[in-house]
Amino acid sequence: MTRQPHIARRAEELLGSAVAATAPVAGGDIATATKLRLSSGRSAFMKTLTSAPDGFFEAEAAGLRWLGEAGGVRVPEVLAVQADCLILEWIEPGKLTTEAASDFGRALAKTHDAGAPAYGSEREGFIGRLPLPNKTSPTWAEFFATKRVLPYLKLARDRGAITPEGADVVERIVGRLPGLVPEEGARRIHGDLWNGNVIWTHDAGCCVIDPAAHGGHRETDLAMLALFGLPHLPRVLQAYEEVSPLADGWADRAGIHQLHPLLVHACLFGGGYGARAADVAGRYA
Repeated sequence: MTRQPHIARRAEELLGSAVAATAPVAGGDIATATKLRLSSGRSAFMKTLTSAPDGFFEAEAAGLRWLGEAGGVRVPEVLAVQADCLILEWIEPGKLTTEAASDFGRALAKTHDAGAPAYGSEREGFIGRLPLPNKTSPTWAEFFATKRVLPYLKLARDRGAITPEGADVVERIVGRLPGLVPEEGARRIHGDLWNGNVIWTHDAGCCVIDPAAHGGHRETDLAMLALFGLPHLPRVLQAYEEVSPLADGWADRAGIHQLHPLLVHACLFGGGYGARAADVAGRYA
């Protein structure tokens, strides 16, 4: 590790601790990621983004703290947060084990079961580089339609990332959501729980990062894990249901919950994600 003076100085201002060395961390496509080695011997993880949108890092920090309060799945400790950066506990990655997968399933169920005051959140959020509306709704169906599906469907259509015909297919299921997904009460969910946001740690554990945390439907997190193929997902789900059994037919409903991430990907990356969202919606239309 070398020492990037401007990064080190900013971290020292916030942490009140000398930074002995820094090293770039690969993988982020929005913020600049850096590993810090502090003079105390502890390591930390710093994300910086010049001219970050208002509340960008504050929303992430609040989500991590809220998830951590559940005492379920592990999240990194927030060490400092400002408008231009976020500093977290360093999580040392390791290898996935079947035991860790089972532990993750049980811990995730505990986090979900901690519950939420309502569907949504008092704080607006972000999903990738896009704003994430979180104004609360009285039912999950209303929240999912107005804060998750329709805003990104409109953006995808405006950007030419989904055809008008495909958009019509997605819109047709919005009014049917109350009959397609059972209400269970708002749960404490990660909100962007794809494989890349799950870290298998060096001590045979698991930690989740980069949340879009809010009160939502617990099937949303599980559907996201399935969408991009979490390793040992059957083991995770089996352990999850040992703690908190799922309603019958939840796996058949996973595609409904996957519409939001598919539409977000269509907005951000284009490609075939818009067509894929339309194909998924067509199963339920």
